[in-house]
Amino acid sequence: MTKYMLIMRATDEGQEAFESSGLSFDDLLTMMGRYNEELIQAGVLVAAEGLDDASQGVVVDYSTEEPTVTDGPYGETKELFNGYWILDVASIDEAVAWAKKAPMSGPGIKAEIRRIPSIDEFPADNEYVRRERAWRERTGQL
Repeated sequence: MTKYMLIMRATDEGQEAFESSGLSFDDLLTMMGRYNEELIQAGVLVAAEGLDDASQGVVVDYSTEEPTVTDGPYGETKELFNGYWILDVASIDEAVAWAKKAPMSGPGIKAEIRRIPSIDEFPADNEYVRRERAWRERTGQL
């Protein structure tokens, strides 16, 4: 099995369409809850989180020698990252099949799917990889 991250993204157009759809927060929780339960029943859900409004976050910019922190969403947003699921599935095709079932629709609403490399794919002779492996074993992640 391989882990994949399904990243929920929305353009400004998609975000506005969602906000004007009349869908309540309870409706959203119910739709996402049903989908998450389906993932749990299938034994593929590893983690999932939704994110708070981007205006409540900060951005750390590493463009300068000393990182700078700014309030709110990214300076020039074209898309916002709204949350994610991590699935442990057999292939990217299976991850895509699950993404197609997600209760998301509308213009500008997308899910990006990216494979999460296993720690076994990193050089085992690297000190920090060894330390991370030990931490993962201690915390039951391996």
